[in-house]
Amino acid sequence: MKKSLRSSSKSAFSMLELIFVIVILGIVSSIGAEIIAKVYESYISQRAIQRSSIKVELAATQLANRLTYAVPGTVIGRRLDDVYLAIDDLPGGTDYRILQWIGTDEDSLGVGGWSGFAETSTATATSFVSPGSDATTLNSTISSLSYTTKTSVNAAIFFPDTYTPYTVGYISGGSDITGVNIVAGTATSTFTLAAKATRVIKEHYKLAWTSYAVVPVNQRGNIFDLELRYNFQPWMGNEHATGTSQLLIRNISVFKFMGTGDTTRFKICQQENIGGDFNITTCKEKAVIR
Repeated sequence: MKKSLRSSSKSAFSMLELIFVIVILGIVSSIGAEIIAKVYESYISQRAIQRSSIKVELAATQLANRLTYAVPGTVIGRRLDDVYLAIDDLPGGTDYRILQWIGTDEDSLGVGGWSGFAETSTATATSFVSPGSDATTLNSTISSLSYTTKTSVNAAIFFPDTYTPYTVGYISGGSDITGVNIVAGTATSTFTLAAKATRVIKEHYKLAWTSYAVVPVNQRGNIFDLELRYNFQPWMGNEHATGTSQLLIRNISVFKFMGTGDTTRFKICQQENIGGDFNITTCKEKAVIR
């Protein structure tokens, strides 16, 4: 007896079901692609913000550390044409874009050839003995720090007193340096002062071998770089343009500063490109109290 054969059939997707599946897959893929794009954009932005923040923080910290040892009364703002004012006198919305000051050499105090103490009992109008100092070591220290032939002969001594920009050599050619005592001797612990010096010798003193200036360079529209210049001496008639240059930070959109008394405030804003014409900006503001 023959068995009857029954044809078996399997159901397939209808055209409508296929269309639904394709539509759903399209929606899911578009949402996924958008999410991935947003995540990538967020990553790019966060990376740029982090990089910019690190750059601004490093530049601001380096600047603040050097400003900490500024001789009071020597911090000034300069215009690009070299007209200058004491930082306390700067007007609002100023075009005084160069920050300059004289910094004391705290790094070599006690070990670099100068002790910071003076024997007032044996001092004369033009010289004094500094116990614990050694002019030979001081010469070597300054020469090593400045990477030039500068020595203690070109250094300046600051006794506790009131200094102003007009008495430390900022006037062109060093024509007014009555507030600075220049070391000119080479005896082991005796410092000979310049004939122009008019300061009273006191028990404590600070020594400086350089002035510093933060200068905007490479202007590109509203964007520029900042250079730190050093290794120049206003009391010897040097201008900041003759100093050694070190790039401080690139792509700056804002560099502002102001001062009151012994406090100097500054603000740095840096732009970081994240592709095409898109940029992010990071700012850092610090106040330095001397």
